Amino acid sequence: MTVFQHTVTKKQASQRLDKLLANLQPEHSRSQVQSWIAKELVTVNQTVVKANYKCQTGDVVQWELPEMEPLDITAENIPLTILHEDSDVLVVNKPRGMVVHPSAGHASGTLVNALVYHCKDLSGINGVERPGIVHRIDKDTSGLLMVAKHDQAHKHLSEQLQDKKITRKYEAIVHGEIPHETGMIDAPIGRDPKDRQKMGIVENGRPAITHFRVLKAYPDYTHVECQLETGRTHQIRVHMKYIGYPLAGDPKYGPRKTLDIEGQALHARTLGFTHPRTGKWMEFAAEPPAYFQEVLDYIEKKY
Repeated sequence: MTVFQHTVTKKQASQRLDKLLANLQPEHSRSQVQSWIAKELVTVNQTVVKANYKCQTGDVVQWELPEMEPLDITAENIPLTILHEDSDVLVVNKPRGMVVHPSAGHASGTLVNALVYHCKDLSGINGVERPGIVHRIDKDTSGLLMVAKHDQAHKHLSEQLQDKKITRKYEAIVHGEIPHETGMIDAPIGRDPKDRQKMGIVENGRPAITHFRVLKAYPDYTHVECQLETGRTHQIRVHMKYIGYPLAGDPKYGPRKTLDIEGQALHARTLGFTHPRTGKWMEFAAEPPAYFQEVLDYIEKKY
């Protein structure tokens, strides 16, 4: 454990603690700093405080950083569909059914196992089990993810996510005929108090906003585009259920009688961000997988 200490200057007074630390540790993202504070690795005047604490002149801020654990993930030669790669960032089209990073019950066959084989260097900000992973999508959601090759790139991309400057558009098939062309869902998401395995709309949850646009409506289903303003766990799945149009095939949030397609009909189609080194706007798109179009064809023929 490495211990750091800093005395707040007059110029730094009134800054939020998490912002101050992110400036003092430029190789780490603000979200990473917030995780240190949540784990009580940061004190102000030897007292644990919250991330939004306003620093005062003369405050003594002390923080501990765990030593980097050696990477212990098996590199696996799993084919990847890569849309872009340079020395800073990689954009990959994750197939449906692939878990993003190793966890209990998924020690191999993950996107991270494939990335470790493909890349010599990946960022370490999100820990040894999630090298390079800036954001993730669910196992049965297909589509685009950006991967950071070093910590500076990771910090830059994470800050864009936090500042809502990244474009993330999804295609989904939902139950029910949505009667209007566009809409916005603004409802906080947190752990479902009745089922800890699920997320839900909870009063003290984290802010979550989803914009949607109807691509084509049918009597019992709607093909929609959803754009994330925030990126909470299961956000689109929870939000669409909340307004009465759960995703087709969703075993967790959908109705019991749904399409038998082994998981939710959801695809991360468009991803846009500012390149962390060049400052150039980059945007990528990937067509939904074959099963998705087959479902649309089935619905089209049915109606």
